[in-house]
Amino acid sequence: MTDTISDIQKNHRPMATLERPKKLKILVVDDEPDNLDLLYRTFRRDFNVLKADSGINALEILAVEGEVAVIISDQRMPEMKGTEFLSKTVPQFPDTVRIILTGFTDIEDLVEAINAGQVYKYITKPWDPGELKAVVQRAAETYDLLKQRTEELRRANAQMSLLTVLVQETQAAENLEATLTPIATAFCDSFAADTCILQLVENKTLIATQGFYCPEGNVQNWLEQDPLTTEAIATAKMQVALNIAKEAKLAGATHYQESGIQAHLVIPIIYRSEMLGVLSLQWQQPGSLREDELNLIHLSAELVAIALTSSQCNQAKI
Repeated sequence: MTDTISDIQKNHRPMATLERPKKLKILVVDDEPDNLDLLYRTFRRDFNVLKADSGINALEILAVEGEVAVIISDQRMPEMKGTEFLSKTVPQFPDTVRIILTGFTDIEDLVEAINAGQVYKYITKPWDPGELKAVVQRAAETYDLLKQRTEELRRANAQMSLLTVLVQETQAAENLEATLTPIATAFCDSFAADTCILQLVENKTLIATQGFYCPEGNVQNWLEQDPLTTEAIATAKMQVALNIAKEAKLAGATHYQESGIQAHLVIPIIYRSEMLGVLSLQWQQPGSLREDELNLIHLSAELVAIALTSSQCNQAKI
């Protein structure tokens, strides 16, 4: 069943985020096969473990796999020391937490690496599996916290940008059509949507006037055929399908399959009981919704209604 506002409030998970893997990815690097296999066996239950037998091969793996949460590297390897390898991962993967396995004779290299912010922790050989597991677990938690703070900062900046755009449009709206695309763009950026459409409504019917934004630049407007949009207009309530594939009501809506949209939110824009338009946020991955985002959507929808009303009044005066 399609979620209404009351349904959504029971689920406070993030909106439009990819389903997080059950296991974080880590990379273990050691030129000795026995050590490499031991590292793999030590962590395979708790993490998705990638392994490489040299710094060069490890860089190739990262180029294919992308960011990992933690890298555990031996220091003494032929061709490239562990600290040299780790330093090469910093520019592209600054959030990755790096751990080095080393003997006491390598302290000078380690001090330099630690001071440069390239190494989170070093473990001396022979290492204790229990100690190493504890260190890696803390490293994974550090990575998680860092990614969470980064996402919170990104979201806060996007939300501030959204409110700034809406306030500006409310104060300076002179042309109705000119306000639509900036508003759609701000919503798209704030909620990490793949497509956003703001389309006007008259007498509970969609009209041609619209503003839209899609980073890919290819927007398909199928709102007239969309059951969620129809229901949002009929009930004057926000409609959300967090996972299109699981919505029996939308099973016959081929436009979702054709466009690749897997999550859809439709927000009625209402001013003093009059519906002015609908805002469609679309994602190509299943999503969810937190309470703070729900509150921001409500506030933003009210500001959009004021902006559209102000623009209509200005046009009427011309």
